Amino acid sequence: MNTMMHRGFAARVEYSEEDGCFIGHIAGIRDLIGFHGESVAKLRKAFKEVVDDYLETCEKLGRMPNRPYSGQFRLRLAPDLHARAAMAAESQGKSLNTWAVDVIENAASR
Repeated sequence: MNTMMHRGFAARVEYSEEDGCFIGHIAGIRDLIGFHGESVAKLRKAFKEVVDDYLETCEKLGRMPNRPYSGQFRLRLAPDLHARAAMAAESQGKSLNTWAVDVIENAASR
């Protein structure tokens, strides 16, 4: 999967056949911020502009911008799966956290 990134924000992009252009939204935040472009170059430019504008607007309003992801999340597993994952990590000489990051990174980059 390819992701457009700018200043720590990622874009979710779709193509609108009806409008004949790409439509994007900043992913992972509560505020709704959209942009569009008729080409990838125009879409990328519009994405950077809306991120920069969003950050400037938040600063002017004196409020913190939504941040996409903290890098931490809780995961609930069945005890048996937790044990199997811990054993798999240990067998590779890794902590469970490092092992899980590697597994997720591998799956997310397909």
